[in-house]
Order: sequence, then C-alpha cells, then structure tokens
Amino acid sequence: MKSPGLNDVFELLVDHPKAGGGLSEAAKAYEPQSFLRHTAALAMTKLADGLIDPKLVLSWLLTSLGAPAFYVGLLVPIREAGALLPQLALASWVEGLARRKWAWVAGSVGQGISALAILFCALRFEGAVAGGLICGALAILALSRSLCSVSYKDILGDTVAQSHRGSATGTASSLASAGVIVFAILLMSGLLPREGLVLVAIGLAGCLWGVAASVMAGLHEEGSVVSGVSRNPLSQFRILRDDAQLRRFVITRGLLVSTALAPPYMILLAGSEGALSQLGALVLASSLASLLSSYVWGRLSDRSSRRVLQLSAVGGALALILALALSAFGFLQTIWALPMALFMLMISYHGVRRGRSTYLVDMSPEGQRAAYSAVSNTVIGALLLVSGAFGALAGLVGPAVTLLVFAIMAVAAAVVAHGLDEVEEA
Repeated sequence: MKSPGLNDVFELLVDHPKAGGGLSEAAKAYEPQSFLRHTAALAMTKLADGLIDPKLVLSWLLTSLGAPAFYVGLLVPIREAGALLPQLALASWVEGLARRKWAWVAGSVGQGISALAILFCALRFEGAVAGGLICGALAILALSRSLCSVSYKDILGDTVAQSHRGSATGTASSLASAGVIVFAILLMSGLLPREGLVLVAIGLAGCLWGVAASVMAGLHEEGSVVSGVSRNPLSQFRILRDDAQLRRFVITRGLLVSTALAPPYMILLAGSEGALSQLGALVLASSLASLLSSYVWGRLSDRSSRRVLQLSAVGGALALILALALSAFGFLQTIWALPMALFMLMISYHGVRRGRSTYLVDMSPEGQRAAYSAVSNTVIGALLLVSGAFGALAGLVGPAVTLLVFAIMAVAAAVVAHGLDEVEEA
C-alpha cells in the first residue's frame, strides 16, 4: 500500500492526486493500490472484449463455420441487450451485498468460462449446431457481463475518488486498445492463418477474464451501504419517476445510441466491395480511436462529464455528416475515406462511453449506484432491442437517410445534455 512505485504511477495518471472526494479516510489510504487494480482489471476485460467482438470476430467465425446468417444476425443483439436488460433484476441482489467486488469477480469468471465454451464449440462443431451453441454461450457471457456492469459503479465509487474515476477507466481503455491494435495488425499481415489466430484470440480472452477476476478479488473494499431498495425489480423504476436529472441523462444516453449503431450503416453506404477490402483498416481505425482518445476523455470527464457528453455528441454528428458528404462526392469508396470517417465517429463513441459512465457514478446517491445503473441500462437495452427498426428504415430509404437520422439524434443529445447538472467537484 505504501509502495513508492504505486504512488508514483498513480500520481502520474491523475490530476490532483491528493483529492479524495467521495471516499472515507480508510479508502483514501488504499486509493493508489485500488486505482491501479481497477485499471489493470478493466484493461484485461476490455482487451478480452476486443478479441471476441461479436460485430467482427464472432461474425467472421460463424461465417467461416458455415453457420446460417440467422445466427450471425443474432450475435450483436444477444451481446448488447443481453448485457443490459438483466441488470434491473440483479440490482437489488447486488445492493444487498456488503462487498460488491465479489459480484464483479463472479461475472468476470462467468465471461471467461463462456469464452472458452465458444472456443470449444468452434473447434468441435460446424454449421447450424455451431451457430446455435455459440449464440447460447454468448448469451451466458452477456448475462455475466451484466453482473459486472451493475456492480461496478458501486465498487468504483467506494474505492476511487470522484475526480480520479474517469482517469482509471480511460487509462484501461487505452491500454486495451493497444492490444486490439496488435491483433488487428496480425490479422492484416497474413503472417498467421486467420482462423487459427481468431481461435487463439478467443482463448486468450477467456484467460484474461479469469486473471482480471483474481486482480479484482484483491481489491480493498470496505463494507458498502446495504440499500433498502425493494426486492421487486420493477419498483426501481420509481427512481426514474422521482429523479428528473436521471430522466434527462437517460434521454441523452438514448439519443447517443446513434454513435454505436451507425458503423454498419457507414459500411453499407460505402458498398460491399469497398468495405470488405478495408476490413483490416476499419478494425485498426476503431482501435486507434480508442487508444488515442479514451484516456483523454477520461481525464476530461473527471472535470465535467456533462461537457464530455456534449462534445461527443457534436463530434459524432460531424463524423456522420462527413461520411455523407464523402459519399455524395464519390470519395467514400477510396482507401482512406471510410476509415477516416469511422475513426472520427469512434473517437466520439468512446467519449460517450467515458462521459456516461463517469456521470452516472458521480450523480448517483451512495448505496444506490447499482439501482441507477440498472434502471438506465434497462431502458437502453430495451431501446437496443427495437433498434432493428433502423435496419428496416435503411432498407426502405437507404443508409444515407438512416445516417442523417443518426446525426440529428446526436445533435439532439447535445441539446438535451446542456440541461444536465454539473456533478463533478471543483
């Protein structure tokens, strides 16, 4: 705890190392160690997420195994909505735990086991059987992820000071992005068989989740306040009714879903030939955006997560408008145009992720962070379930109009976020 090395690294990574807003005196004494445990564990889990990304890695894997397109289409909804919707039911149980790190540890172990199950299915089965079993394993992974998500806000709030939380998550994201970049370069290089590389990456992801669980298990966490929230999950929606700022935050976050949903439609806009030939460059552009921006967004979020949400919304709208302009002038099929537009969009997307996470932790009352997170995530999960309507819209009017709708949503998010309170300490 007193190691000069730990303190030096901690002081290098945060603004105002002596600040301890939101922590007890005992938690302040352990904060350098806690900060670095958070950073290490999150970096490993985020790298694992990148190695097993359903949008790219698992979609390619199922296609190579001959699974029907039906199962490929299920991957992203299972992963995204499956990680959000269960949180409402899990929140009351998590808030009944004195030390909530054990919920996160269990969720990380569950994700690791699920990843190894996906690897086993890929090695043993093909076709529809492989598709169905891998989707089932991904559903368990998503459920385990929801347990990590619903417990993490309380753990972070109880062990890392208010002005340092964005730095912890941002640093972890940047470290993980560097690992994903190495993976992308290997995929592009052709030095190793692509199928073998993908299978090794999935196995490595499972191991990373296991190691992250052991790191977080050593976190010094004082007993959290046990909430008196009703055990009826639906009763927690009263929080949304009673807290106007939470409602505004959820509306802002719902509008910002546009930054997450837009990339596939940008690829459609470019046309199949242009997009497929640039797949490696797109993965690299996405990873570089995370590497270069996540830490900066985290530091800015510690100062004003509300402003980060606004800046990210405006940046996302500009990136989408740029993609539309490049398409209109016939440049989107060039080798540089689509990766550049995606790079700009993903910078904004990571700003949204850092800003919304930091804002929710800092605005939530002590002992109710799990409930606030669960209610917010449940609403967004339900929104993601119906996001297939955008696919229908694209089929009717084309991806350009769909991207224009997303740009308008991003601008609206910036306007709504302007009315959010500043929740960070001066």
